[in-house]
Amino acid sequence: MKLAVHETGTGPRTAVLIHGIMSDHRAWHRVGFELEEQGFRIIAVDLAGHGGSPRSRRYSPRAWADDVVETVRPMLSGRRLDVIMGHSLGALVASMVGDRLAPRAAVYVDPAFAFPKGVRGAVMKLVFAAAPRPPRSALVRWNPKWSAVDVDIELATLRDWDKRTMLGLANTRLLAPPARLLAPSLVVLAEKSLLITDAVASGLRRQGMTVETVPGTGHTVFRDEHARFMDVVQRWLAAQSPLPAL
Repeated sequence: MKLAVHETGTGPRTAVLIHGIMSDHRAWHRVGFELEEQGFRIIAVDLAGHGGSPRSRRYSPRAWADDVVETVRPMLSGRRLDVIMGHSLGALVASMVGDRLAPRAAVYVDPAFAFPKGVRGAVMKLVFAAAPRPPRSALVRWNPKWSAVDVDIELATLRDWDKRTMLGLANTRLLAPPARLLAPSLVVLAEKSLLITDAVASGLRRQGMTVETVPGTGHTVFRDEHARFMDVVQRWLAAQSPLPAL
């Protein structure tokens, strides 16, 4: 499936941004702008069932990954993809396209590489599947660090979101880290991560990933502490080779 794409910038490097569930490319507005200022061409996709992309009869992590490859590969025009960045579900999808798009570097933001077990996991499934779309007042209360613009964007993306996408995550065994390290990888965790326990984080480090936690953040790290998030990402990217220094 060809996805809706928001493309900005004409820099010599290319970054692909993949949003989390219930969201779309608009969530990355500040991240994309700053990367563009640093010389990146930005390709921000809307996954199937989100934003301006088509709805699907069936959703799954593999299908979302296939859609990203089908959409993005022709846009690279034979050039190497410099950075792929994904949040939550988008991080899982980003990890699944790595072997086909061969990015030079990967950034996974509070990734859906695991899911809570037992009662906590069951409650989370129920909440995500059955909860109504929240009003503005609830979003502001739950996310006191978000800007008014981010609250507006969240409300808009929720209106455009197909709730059936939740069925694509019903089998939580599919929420797992990549089997092998395909590129230098940075994992940026929320201080209060919904998905990644200390044990899982230790496993990611053993795989060779750099794991950083941004204090004072919830699941959407780049909205809660945008400046701190960008500092972590930019310092790490600057240390990578063969990416040119920022």
